[in-house]
Amino acid sequence: MCADLVEIEWNDARGRVQHVVANLEDISALGACLQVEKEIPLRTTIRMSVAKKEYIGEVRYCVFREFGFFLGVQFEPGVKWTTRAY
Repeated sequence: MCADLVEIEWNDARGRVQHVVANLEDISALGACLQVEKEIPLRTTIRMSVAKKEYIGEVRYCVFREFGFFLGVQFEPGVKWTTRAY
Protein backbone atom coordinates (compact mmCIF):
# COMPACT_ATOMS: atom_id res chain seq x y z
CA MET A 1 0.00 0.00 0.00
CA CYS A 2 1.06 3.55 -0.68
CA ALA A 3 -0.56 6.96 -0.76
CA ASP A 4 0.99 9.53 -3.03
CA LEU A 5 -0.26 12.16 -5.45
CA VAL A 6 0.34 11.53 -9.15
CA GLU A 7 -0.67 13.32 -12.33
CA ILE A 8 -2.74 11.48 -14.90
CA GLU A 9 -3.99 12.50 -18.31
CA TRP A 10 -6.23 10.97 -20.95
CA ASN A 11 -8.28 11.95 -23.98
CA ASP A 12 -12.02 12.28 -23.37
CA ALA A 13 -14.74 11.13 -25.79
CA ARG A 14 -14.33 14.37 -27.77
CA GLY A 15 -10.57 13.95 -28.04
CA ARG A 16 -9.74 16.69 -25.52
CA VAL A 17 -6.84 16.06 -23.19
CA GLN A 18 -7.93 15.87 -19.55
CA HIS A 19 -5.53 16.31 -16.61
CA VAL A 20 -6.17 15.52 -12.95
CA VAL A 21 -4.20 14.80 -9.83
CA ALA A 22 -4.96 11.34 -8.48
CA ASN A 23 -4.17 9.60 -5.23
CA LEU A 24 -2.01 6.56 -5.91
CA GLU A 25 -3.52 3.94 -3.62
CA ASP A 26 -1.48 0.95 -4.73
CA ILE A 27 1.00 0.01 -7.45
CA SER A 28 2.42 -3.29 -8.63
CA ALA A 29 4.56 -4.57 -11.49
CA LEU A 30 1.57 -4.75 -13.84
CA GLY A 31 -0.82 -2.00 -12.73
CA ALA A 32 -2.07 0.52 -10.21
CA CYS A 33 -5.10 1.60 -8.22
CA LEU A 34 -5.88 5.33 -8.32
CA GLN A 35 -8.48 7.49 -6.57
CA VAL A 36 -9.90 10.37 -8.61
CA GLU A 37 -12.80 12.81 -8.26
CA LYS A 38 -14.51 12.00 -11.54
CA GLU A 39 -15.40 8.86 -13.42
CA ILE A 40 -13.12 7.75 -16.25
CA PRO A 41 -14.64 5.29 -18.73
CA LEU A 42 -13.49 1.69 -18.95
CA ARG A 43 -10.86 0.94 -21.60
CA THR A 44 -9.61 4.55 -21.53
CA THR A 45 -5.85 4.79 -22.02
CA ILE A 46 -4.24 6.97 -19.35
CA ARG A 47 -0.74 8.33 -18.87
CA MET A 48 0.43 8.49 -15.26
CA SER A 49 3.47 10.44 -14.09
CA VAL A 50 5.18 9.00 -11.02
CA ALA A 51 8.60 10.10 -9.77
CA LYS A 52 9.54 11.62 -13.15
CA LYS A 53 8.60 8.43 -15.03
CA GLU A 54 5.57 7.90 -17.24
CA TYR A 55 3.42 4.79 -17.14
CA ILE A 56 0.76 4.09 -19.76
CA GLY A 57 -2.16 1.81 -19.04
CA GLU A 58 -5.83 1.11 -19.54
CA VAL A 59 -8.70 1.61 -17.10
CA ARG A 60 -10.02 -1.87 -16.25
CA TYR A 61 -12.48 -0.84 -13.53
CA CYS A 62 -13.91 2.38 -12.15
CA VAL A 63 -16.08 2.21 -9.03
CA PHE A 64 -17.43 4.90 -6.73
CA ARG A 65 -16.67 4.50 -3.03
CA GLU A 66 -17.50 7.10 -0.38
CA PHE A 67 -14.79 9.62 -1.31
CA GLY A 68 -14.39 9.28 -5.06
CA PHE A 69 -13.81 6.91 -7.92
CA PHE A 70 -11.28 4.12 -7.68
CA LEU A 71 -9.63 3.12 -10.94
CA GLY A 72 -7.89 -0.13 -11.65
CA VAL A 73 -5.26 0.50 -14.32
CA GLN A 74 -3.47 -2.28 -16.15
CA PHE A 75 -0.14 -1.18 -17.61
CA GLU A 76 0.50 -1.73 -21.32
CA PRO A 77 2.64 -4.75 -22.24
CA GLY A 78 6.28 -3.94 -21.62
CA VAL A 79 5.48 -1.22 -19.04
CA LYS A 80 6.52 -2.39 -15.59
CA TRP A 81 6.94 -0.66 -12.29
CA THR A 82 9.73 -1.72 -9.97
CA THR A 83 10.71 -0.66 -6.48
CA ARG A 84 13.93 0.73 -7.95
CA ALA A 85 11.92 3.14 -10.12
CA TYR A 86 9.94 4.63 -7.22
